Amino acid sequence: MQRMASRVFACLLAEDSGVLSSAELSERLRISPAAVSGAIRYLSQVHLVTREREPGSRRERYRVHADAWYEAMTDRDALLGRWSTTFDRGIEAVGPDTPAGRRIAETAEFFDFMRRELAMMMDRWRAHREMAAHGGAVASSTPSSPSASSPVSPASASHHPSRPSSS
Repeated sequence: MQRMASRVFACLLAEDSGVLSSAELSERLRISPAAVSGAIRYLSQVHLVTREREPGSRRERYRVHADAWYEAMTDRDALLGRWSTTFDRGIEAVGPDTPAGRRIAETAEFFDFMRRELAMMMDRWRAHREMAAHGGAVASSTPSSPSASSPVSPASASHHPSRPSSS
């Protein structure tokens, strides 16, 4: 994350209400309104903050939600899926048995792995939050076998017949 966006995000995160205006951010961080605008534009694009209008005013306020990281990470699944499709096309274009095809297949396999792991990690996070919300004991944050605690959902797993097997 860019330095200015990091500063703005941290300022919103540290604010009890999680909401500040551009003027408040500018004053607290001693930065220009243009710097706030650029940082907010980036943070909005990656779904870490939302813009809100003050009732009866044209002024915008910026809010960081408690689940901002969850939402941002969930959006990564769609991005990883698009990359996977692009890699498949690349393998088809250069041929799966060429050095370039094998390199692209290895890259695709890595991104498929990341996509499956991300889906399982997000499932574990939801279960963790649900348990915490109901006053249950919360499991350790460092399970001994991270991938063994949650099966891959069919939606998050992908099979690519065009990719050579790495086994």
